[in-house]
Amino acid sequence: MPATLPRTPLCDLLGCRLPIVLAGMGGVSRSQLVAAVTQAGGFGFLGMVREPLALIEREVAAVRAAGHARFGVNLIPAGTDAALLASQIDLCIALQVPVVGLFWDVHAPVVERLRAAGITVVHQVGSARHALAAQAAGAHALIAQGREAGGHVHGRQPLAELLGEVLALAEVPVAAAGGLADGQDVARVLAAGAQAAVLGTAFIATEESFAHDVHKQHLLAAQAGDTVLTEAFHINWPPHAPVRVLACPVTRGERGDPQASPRTVIGEEEGRPIYLFSTDSPLRSMTGELEAMALYAGCGVGKVDAIVPAGALVQRLAQDAAAHLALLTEPAVEYASPVCYAPQFERQRDDALAARLNELLEAERAGARITLESARALQPGQEDLRALIEAVHDDEVKWCGMLLRALRSLGAQPSSRTGDFYERAMAVPDLGERLAFLNRGQGWVARKVRELLAELEHEELRAGLDAMLQGHQDNLALVNNRLGLDAPVR
Repeated sequence: MPATLPRTPLCDLLGCRLPIVLAGMGGVSRSQLVAAVTQAGGFGFLGMVREPLALIEREVAAVRAAGHARFGVNLIPAGTDAALLASQIDLCIALQVPVVGLFWDVHAPVVERLRAAGITVVHQVGSARHALAAQAAGAHALIAQGREAGGHVHGRQPLAELLGEVLALAEVPVAAAGGLADGQDVARVLAAGAQAAVLGTAFIATEESFAHDVHKQHLLAAQAGDTVLTEAFHINWPPHAPVRVLACPVTRGERGDPQASPRTVIGEEEGRPIYLFSTDSPLRSMTGELEAMALYAGCGVGKVDAIVPAGALVQRLAQDAAAHLALLTEPAVEYASPVCYAPQFERQRDDALAARLNELLEAERAGARITLESARALQPGQEDLRALIEAVHDDEVKWCGMLLRALRSLGAQPSSRTGDFYERAMAVPDLGERLAFLNRGQGWVARKVRELLAELEHEELRAGLDAMLQGHQDNLALVNNRLGLDAPVR
């Protein structure tokens, strides 16, 4: 019997059979593509950033007319005029859209309003800090987007690193995005703990995609190293919003300075001008210099080699992912030893190690939450202190991700608990006293890591734990110096 992909809790939340999600690509992900992906068992987001209300209403109606009740609408508050955004949200509520996807900065009031209307909110994030902010705002699920993604990229971390950090901190389901293009990619992120894989580039090259054929053909001709992360395509978006596209004359500077050149019309869409350096990608409805527009593509583009029906792509992804996942998750080979009790002994040893790693993970998760919430409470004029607390937070997040990966390498289940230290620390009202209390916790962690290293038999884990110990020692010294303490707090 062929292997099948698991139906994850995120599948149940979204209402799909397969943990395969069509990214809400602006312009490209229209009703025909969403319907085809949904019909095949996946979940699809309509890409409706900055789109007029009439188009949103029409596309939602078309998906429902195709017989599908579960789908999403993707909106981007930071890239949308405030008045239009408010109207888009009103419309989604009025249409009883089941799921809304959000991206870029976390706008808590938007999340709260959608939740209050009974809409499931999925927020894509590029950092663990934004993941925690989206979760605190009320997002029902998260998408961790690695820097390998095509289109707008919010974070700077590779997916494997970011996914581990977000999974270690999140209390809601997490999907993965960024450079995923085939079944092995899907299996890899599912094996790492993601509850779904989110794909974009692979779905651009489908028959139902609303991308122009010029864009699709460029994807087929591209190799793995042909993408660049650039701010050249910036019109319509906030500043410093990089996009991953196929390299072209625009990204090589052959069409002028993107920030200083006068606006030049290079195309049109039903009477709307398309400007050079805009974030518009070439769509079926556009004419003009299509190759000078943003040809979005993720790092997995080299695996895209044919234009296929979207349903067939979903089926192939699911079949290949299931087969590969079975290989990744098959029981480990028994420990080799001439002593008959050695396998049992070594399993017990690894279980004991996993318990100690989980204890550290719970403590680091507490530290990450304490530092994040403490930084949020700072007043203007405390920027030096903010920088210190955020640096400690970033380290805590990094060690959470490292510990989660270590646990998975042992075949152990990472703990989802947050250490009791969190509540005790947050009950200390004075920030200076709270930092001193936090440093005592840092000292405890450093001592536990030092003890663990002295007994560690898994040499492949040593480098990460060594770095964690050094990081805690460095942060102890920094915070002690800030607090005016001469000796480390133990």
